[in-house]
Amino acid sequence: MGRLFWLVLACTLLFIAPVKSSDIELDGIVVDRTLTRFGKEFLYYYSGYWRDLPNTQGFIVTVHETVYPQAGTKLWIEVNQQKVFETYFGRRYNNIKEKADQGMLATIDKVTEIKANIMLGKSEQQW
Repeated sequence: MGRLFWLVLACTLLFIAPVKSSDIELDGIVVDRTLTRFGKEFLYYYSGYWRDLPNTQGFIVTVHETVYPQAGTKLWIEVNQQKVFETYFGRRYNNIKEKADQGMLATIDKVTEIKANIMLGKSEQQW
């Protein structure tokens, strides 16, 4: 049984066409570094907005969270490793959707700035 499985697997791998790197296209990636329910809920709203943005390929967004047990949570967003937004949540419920809206507006500003710099030749990046 084991030999048959490995034989079928080997034959399958021989006939699979290799994927060229030019065939793979990833649009804007959102990396989740959140820890708490507040962070996960923030990311839920934020990533919903991010999916709706056009032309986000080439951008990596990371949502970080640090928990302070007596004080609450610090949450920040980075676009291509540059911090664009930072907020704090208390220990009680906050208006998370409103903070996700604010974070998205800051992200849109940064993405627009990066694209404008590329179009004006002020940046070596390409998208």
